[in-house]
Amino acid sequence: MFDTATTDELLATTRAVRRRLDLDRPVDRSVILECIALAQQAPTGTNAQSWRWLVVTEPDTKAALAEIYRDGCLAYVEKAVVEEKDPQTRRVYESTLQLATTMERVPVMVIPCIERRFDGAPLVVAASSWGSILPAAWSFVLALRSRGLGSVWTTAHLWNEAEAARVLGIPDDVTQVAMFPVAHTIGTDFRRATRPPPETVTFWESWGTTA
Repeated sequence: MFDTATTDELLATTRAVRRRLDLDRPVDRSVILECIALAQQAPTGTNAQSWRWLVVTEPDTKAALAEIYRDGCLAYVEKAVVEEKDPQTRRVYESTLQLATTMERVPVMVIPCIERRFDGAPLVVAASSWGSILPAAWSFVLALRSRGLGSVWTTAHLWNEAEAARVLGIPDDVTQVAMFPVAHTIGTDFRRATRPPPETVTFWESWGTTA
């Protein structure tokens, strides 16, 4: 049996970290590989193990990716910060804006990929393809958290996936899934988020049927 107090704390406090990424502290390559090794234990459809991990630390490449990321989200986020009325949501946009303007300073960027394309494929094919990479990607984020590092799941660079692929030398038959800016966190005292009771979002036996 696991110590559920520890595992529950890990699962409940792995936050989307933007403001509290330490942009000045280096990240050891061996830690990234440890986290990828754990991510490789995640299940994959038909045991294909077709995930691949592209780790970027070179400043010029990070700068190019950061510019692609900003082109994908900066105007939208800047507008949202001004117009958003809900204080909690506005804080999320503000932290997103801060990350966007400093993205190239993050010590490491990790791009999880899957070695296949499924553009325009039937839902069952797309679902099984995403299901073969997303568990591993989230395991990677959890592994980071357990080692005092943090990240946030970003996808804005995929607005121009082709340009990102060109910068990174990714072949045409590979799908980029996300981009994780990785750094040590400033402090480790992350808290649980406010969420509605599970009873309010759970149906039993058929859609709309609550307990």
